[in-house]
Amino acid sequence: MSAPALSVIMSVWNDGAFVGQAIDSILGQSFGDFEFLIVDDHSTDGSGVGINQRADHDSRIRVLPSGEKGRVPALNRLLREARAPLIALMDSDDISAPQRFERQLAFLAAHPDHGAISCECDKIDQTGAKLERPPIDRPTSHDGLVANFESGPLLNHNAVMIRRAALDQIDGYRAAFCHAEDYDLWLRLSEVAKLANLPETLVSYRIHTRQVSDANLVEQTRNAALAWLSYCARRDGRSDPSNGLTTLPDLDGIDCLFGSGSAAYVRRRIVERILYAPEALAGDGWPALIAHIDEVGPAPHLWRATARLAAGGKPLHAARAALALAKARIAA
Repeated sequence: MSAPALSVIMSVWNDGAFVGQAIDSILGQSFGDFEFLIVDDHSTDGSGVGINQRADHDSRIRVLPSGEKGRVPALNRLLREARAPLIALMDSDDISAPQRFERQLAFLAAHPDHGAISCECDKIDQTGAKLERPPIDRPTSHDGLVANFESGPLLNHNAVMIRRAALDQIDGYRAAFCHAEDYDLWLRLSEVAKLANLPETLVSYRIHTRQVSDANLVEQTRNAALAWLSYCARRDGRSDPSNGLTTLPDLDGIDCLFGSGSAAYVRRRIVERILYAPEALAGDGWPALIAHIDEVGPAPHLWRATARLAAGGKPLHAARAALALAKARIAA
């Protein structure tokens, strides 16, 4: 078989309520010369039923067998099987507009120096209704993205089209950066090719209670911060401290690997991310919060975090945080 112009890849885990809509939005693209590779990553909610029903009716869909469990192994397996020179990423709970591929292909054809193109996304709820959320001021140019990369990914994983040649230079996703594997990928990709965002809204990002990013907020933020520190090391001509790692160090081991002050940076990033999430503040983020109080003292945002703990039904944690802040004030 001749290779298609585009390979679309999608890993699915327990998105049975949404995966059919996601697949249908790809099959309904105005550009149709693609293969659609899907891995059901050991779902337990019947996601495979919706996948297989559509695969039976459209030969462009190729369902790969479930292999090693996990999003990163599944994505790398999909990349190995993809046959086209261009690869479009798709998440199994989102929806692509019919013109998405057409617009992105046109951009890459006109900009051969660019290795990836994403776009704007709107947000929808579990039913597919549009959510009125403040827009993200997302840079469109490569220089704008690079200048603002520390603040976050700025490319939506569910909306990116990438040249295979650029991906081959960086060897795909890195398993150590679980839950931040896309951010690490964009940082490394930016070192071998230009990136950009289309200003058009071509993907709908679904907000729902089962999202993996919400359930792993602290680990995701820690790993994203370490991806940034790894990028800074490479940018400055130093060796990447994360090279060859299959897992990243916990907070206590970060300075040994990434250098003095790195753990404090990671703790700050974690606390900034979870300031409005009492469950995370009192849960996985608690050690980072207490250590951050010791490091920066009684800052206003930390008093506000204490108030949110109290309002969020965490009175014991609120009292302990307030005591730590009071001690920091006395020490200062």
